[in-house]
Amino acid sequence: MRKRSYFLALGLAGVTVLAVAGVAAAHSGSLNDWPYAAHSEQARTFTLATVGDIACEPDDAENAGTPASLKCGSPTLGGLSAEYATAEQADAMHPDLVALLGDEQYEVGKLSDFEQSFEQAWGGLKMLERPAPGNHEYYAYTKHGDKEAAQNGTGYFGYFNGHDQGGTPNSQGQAGDDTTANQGWYSYNLGDWHIISLNIECESAAFNNDCSTTDGGLLAQETQWLAADLSDNHQECTLAYWHQPTFTAADPVSASLPDPSVPGADSVEGLAADAWWQLLYKAHATLILNGHEHYYARFRPMDPAGNYDPQHGIPQFIVGSGGEALDTLATNSDGTYSNPNVVTAQDQAFGVMKLSLHPHSYSWDYVPALTGPGFDPATAMSYSDSGSANCRG
Repeated sequence: MRKRSYFLALGLAGVTVLAVAGVAAAHSGSLNDWPYAAHSEQARTFTLATVGDIACEPDDAENAGTPASLKCGSPTLGGLSAEYATAEQADAMHPDLVALLGDEQYEVGKLSDFEQSFEQAWGGLKMLERPAPGNHEYYAYTKHGDKEAAQNGTGYFGYFNGHDQGGTPNSQGQAGDDTTANQGWYSYNLGDWHIISLNIECESAAFNNDCSTTDGGLLAQETQWLAADLSDNHQECTLAYWHQPTFTAADPVSASLPDPSVPGADSVEGLAADAWWQLLYKAHATLILNGHEHYYARFRPMDPAGNYDPQHGIPQFIVGSGGEALDTLATNSDGTYSNPNVVTAQDQAFGVMKLSLHPHSYSWDYVPALTGPGFDPATAMSYSDSGSANCRG
């Protein structure tokens, strides 16, 4: 995959080129003008490639103590072939930006692992990537014989924001601030859309293991920031994304609180994000995107309690199909989804969702990029989901 060096500034009407490998501007009529092609004022449609849960842990000397089943090359994981397939799929979309939904790098998101795995496949899109962190960037991993220490975002920020010679991450960059007061939440505009990237990894030392959204802790401060950001937002179309979903397609909705590293929206993080749903619902947000659960799923418009609300509800998409592994969807004996709000889903292949953001509406298109381990390619690769809807603004 070819490498590119560029920096983009986003405006309400489009993307402005500041520098292109030492060239001040690119000719929009050239044969290779992406990602620098100008958007006309009459056709302000922008492409946002969307996916999470991507890169396997590299099988190198530093990870010699990690069980082989957890590393690149394991027959039960998507591995390098899957992350390369999804990166190539995203690249072919010629996206204006890429929304990364967390767990970009497994198992604990060390900087060296980012450099040896994620970078190899997805590095060509790096300066278009607008990430959110996942639990594998913050938490320790002690399952299946692994005993890797928590990184608390150090590798994540070091990779996306850059770092000094000693590996200490820069305090600011494209993944947002890396400070005690702000752990990488930020917002940006793309065309007529306001887009918000949030950090829900509250069961970590960086958040003082505090998932309350009201007690004055870091997650509460992030929630207050979100409220202020939405209040200041005057765009008709608003989209927010973070890692752990509030509503799940993998397990029937329950009141249990499993370990944060276990896929399932019943996690303490997913429940904490209920406060964000309430703010976004009140602000007439258009879409919510999540990862964490390793499949693709589209939900009906819902209110913050998970009730179907066709008039005022927000659709949720889970796109955790970036390449690391696949989870199993929860279905009933008759083949219907256990969660009745799931419209359609697939857990047999890896892929990236293409979001086309129009001035007053959006459209989505999801097709697989690579069949998952053990599945029939003819069945897995025949799946697709596409459609369109208006903004709620």
